[in-house]
Amino acid sequence: MAINRTSSHGEWSSRTAFILAATGSAVGLGNIWKFPYITGENGGGAFVLIYILCVLFIGIPIMLSEVYLGKRGRLNPIASIRYISERENRSKNWQIIGLIGILAGILILSYYSVIAGWTMAYATRTAFGVINNIDALGATKMFNDFVSDPERLLAWHTIFSIITAIVVSKGVKSGLESAVIRLMPALLVLLLALVIFSAIEGDFMNGMKFMLYPDFSQVTWKTILIAMGQAFFSLSLGMGALMVYGSYLSSDISIPQTCVIVASLDTLVALLAGLAIFPIVISAGLEMTQGPGLLFQTLTVAFGAMPGGQLFGTLFFILLIFAAWTSSISLIEPMVIWLIEKFNISRIQAAIISSGTAWLLGIGTIVSFNIGKEIKIFNMNIFEMLDYLTSNILLPMGGIMITIYVSWLISKESIDSELNIRSTILRRIWYLSARIIAPLAVIFVMLNALGFNLTIL
Repeated sequence: MAINRTSSHGEWSSRTAFILAATGSAVGLGNIWKFPYITGENGGGAFVLIYILCVLFIGIPIMLSEVYLGKRGRLNPIASIRYISERENRSKNWQIIGLIGILAGILILSYYSVIAGWTMAYATRTAFGVINNIDALGATKMFNDFVSDPERLLAWHTIFSIITAIVVSKGVKSGLESAVIRLMPALLVLLLALVIFSAIEGDFMNGMKFMLYPDFSQVTWKTILIAMGQAFFSLSLGMGALMVYGSYLSSDISIPQTCVIVASLDTLVALLAGLAIFPIVISAGLEMTQGPGLLFQTLTVAFGAMPGGQLFGTLFFILLIFAAWTSSISLIEPMVIWLIEKFNISRIQAAIISSGTAWLLGIGTIVSFNIGKEIKIFNMNIFEMLDYLTSNILLPMGGIMITIYVSWLISKESIDSELNIRSTILRRIWYLSARIIAPLAVIFVMLNALGFNLTIL
């Protein structure tokens, strides 16, 4: 029978609100630069096809499983799994899944907030014309001077942390929902405006060819591994955010339909980001490097040299701020509701403690780029260590455990009733994907990321 429990923290007012929130959680800084870049470098349209298959058979099954746990448990990630385990006669030790999600979310937010602060700083600089007619050498110097100043980084990190805490402190409808129903449409409008600008001022045809032209000669086992990893991480899986957002779903909303829509929107945003970025970079004759260099050096040169570049460059960095903001509120929410339920404190207090914890940990990331860059942990600086721990260990581990727990240990009656997949074929495909394909694929990606050379298989 369907689950009729409700969350004490409130509910989304509609399916659209949940879709926007979940999409906002999934769409982040990585979608804006990483997906377009790896698409172009790994076979273009061939990579997109492989990525979509990975989303269908790996990402969506895990997403369905995570949202199901939240919707059934209606509590924080740890308590939800403990509640479900009691009713399914399973070990309470499975609540470690919730602990992994909460820990991963706050650790990711600690360095995510720092990078988000960079986007705020660059939006301001672009708006005031600082990047106008800047050359590659000047852009590199500006970026290096910026990240070498710990006080400046701390100031922007603090501002972004405060903004995130304010949104989360207001609750589900007044805070989270109010933010995402404004930010996500604005993000899409900005992105479409940038695509139009790119089509007018950039080399749109070559940019599209770079990202979407299918070149199967570049497809290797490594390409498939990259696609699997991107499908998993770009959908915001394994960090407790979707479990918490699922706990705010009303009982009459279909999990499969909403998850498919979220995955589709996430992929659409990534593709549009590529169509906005690469024509501009190609037309300027610049190097399409990966990572912060593309966002904060290459694109500043491109926008600085183009007609209307000051306006559209500013819009681009505002787009990045919105993407970072919608992701950050989902990263902090699991810890917030855990603190509320565990210690019976107010949401405002929980938001302050959670954001304060992430802020404090973020100082480690800040000094990784300047006064503390010589500090090494396993031959990595603090930022690299946090990124490695979350991306290569905690998130894959959480994702594997989620899909195994739901598909193998939860009664089929409960799953079938809640997911309500009416097609027998689709239901069998989901079980096959959730029980076998998704766990094995994530293990494969995880081992490869940890240094095991599996690409020769």
